[in-house]
Amino acid sequence: MATPGATEAPAKVPAVEIRGLVKDFAIGLRGVKLRAVDHLDLTVEAGQVFGLLGPNGSGKSTTVKLLLGLLEPTAGQCRVFGVSSLRVEARREVGYLPEAPYFYRHLSGRELVHFYARLCGESGTGLGKRIADVIALVGLAEAADRRVGTYSKGMLQRIGLAQALVHDPRLLILDEPTAGVDPVGSAEMAALIGRLKAQGKTILITSHLLGQIEDICDRVAILDRGRLMVEGAVADLVNRAGRQSLVVEEMPPGELAALRAWMEARGRKLLAVEPAGRRLEQVFLEQVGRGKGEGETRP
Repeated sequence: MATPGATEAPAKVPAVEIRGLVKDFAIGLRGVKLRAVDHLDLTVEAGQVFGLLGPNGSGKSTTVKLLLGLLEPTAGQCRVFGVSSLRVEARREVGYLPEAPYFYRHLSGRELVHFYARLCGESGTGLGKRIADVIALVGLAEAADRRVGTYSKGMLQRIGLAQALVHDPRLLILDEPTAGVDPVGSAEMAALIGRLKAQGKTILITSHLLGQIEDICDRVAILDRGRLMVEGAVADLVNRAGRQSLVVEEMPPGELAALRAWMEARGRKLLAVEPAGRRLEQVFLEQVGRGKGEGETRP
């Protein structure tokens, strides 16, 4: 029972709320309809890192464009922090990094971020510091005054993230943020995403790199042919198949036999025993990625 005179806390508004979303495209002169998104329902809570997965043609990109207000839905709605994605107020809350951004190559990194800040309506005496802060956050302080045309793929992704952050949005949408980036650059981007989450940002990521998604996302949704196939916490989905892995530092033969007998006595079956080798990416990072300062610029 509520205490007399007490005021209830306001309900927490989801960062992203998609309800009954449908998007059809007319194909050819006869206008045959292709359904890219098929009655999609999805919620992303504020502060989450959420992965949107699916094969080519699954509707991921169309869903992102609908969230950005670049497309109008055939039916249903998208809301960003409670506001229709078609309204300017919603767009101000979103920072976007496309999969293959094209930037003006003759501009420096600092000039590029300033350009996008002005497009977002940012101005004032504090803008220069804000630009310097986001460039430093993504690890490009030393390359801020270099022309973008000299940047590597990983550096382009990081300056792209800086432009997405410069107007301080509450929601970041990152479309394949590590596509074409080497393992070191990929690890740097994952670390950046972790820092942004710690700052309270909500992050929606589309990616085909399932290992990375598993490491950095709180929840994921898998789309196929425009439909939601499954959605949930990463740990729940990974363990849903019912098989469990047990990793031990060392297992002498005698103890292994005892473990097998112990499991069988309880109706369980030991399916396989194999060495727990390191991932190749881990070896690569240990050899070439560790000794570099966070702000150090790589060619």
